[in-house]
Amino acid sequence: MSTILTWFGHATLGLQTSGFHLLIDPFFKGNPAAAQSPGDLPADFILITHGHGDHVGDTVEIATGTKALVISNYEIASWLAKKGLKTHGQHLGGGFQHPFGYLKLTFALHGSALPDGSYGGNPAGLLLTTLDGQKIYFAGDTGLFGDMALIGEEGIDLAVLPIGDNFTMGPVDALRAVKLLQPRLVVPIHYNTFDLIRQDPAAWAERVQSETSSRAVLLKPGESLNL
Repeated sequence: MSTILTWFGHATLGLQTSGFHLLIDPFFKGNPAAAQSPGDLPADFILITHGHGDHVGDTVEIATGTKALVISNYEIASWLAKKGLKTHGQHLGGGFQHPFGYLKLTFALHGSALPDGSYGGNPAGLLLTTLDGQKIYFAGDTGLFGDMALIGEEGIDLAVLPIGDNFTMGPVDALRAVKLLQPRLVVPIHYNTFDLIRQDPAAWAERVQSETSSRAVLLKPGESLNL
């Protein structure tokens, strides 16, 4: 069974695993890095890390068209259920065996207000164990925190980390996160979408390569990584 990660720019990701299509934080309209439209991609499941508009994004439009199950924290799941979507609510530290794998919500240092200003619960990262046993950690929008070392104890095959700074970890803290997590592979996201989060990913990847045992993989928007 192959697992394929695709980056669509900003924090929007696609994951194909065990025959299922997942979208994570599907922000297409208003995302200058994304060439796709919300209706372009299949989705069996949509995973949302927190309530900000550039992460909830086009969830309602996509899930309405595809009938995808939306998975997020309980507050966001309830908010989307009122809009007629099928949802599954979880919470920090809680895991559930979904058809595509075991998904646990992890801690994240960020905010989570929903686009209409209502309460979006706690922001989260996503720790996925695929059906063939691969461990993928999507940090979501977060600052550095020491308990990343505990997540790393799981044995991470792939970590997907923000490096944009200002709203999330910047390159220095993201490098420290790699040292705590010790993933086999790491992909940077949440950078260069806007001038405020402009970074040099190649320079960051070079430091990852020279200072850690992890391998940094740089994707251009629309490119994929086969795990």
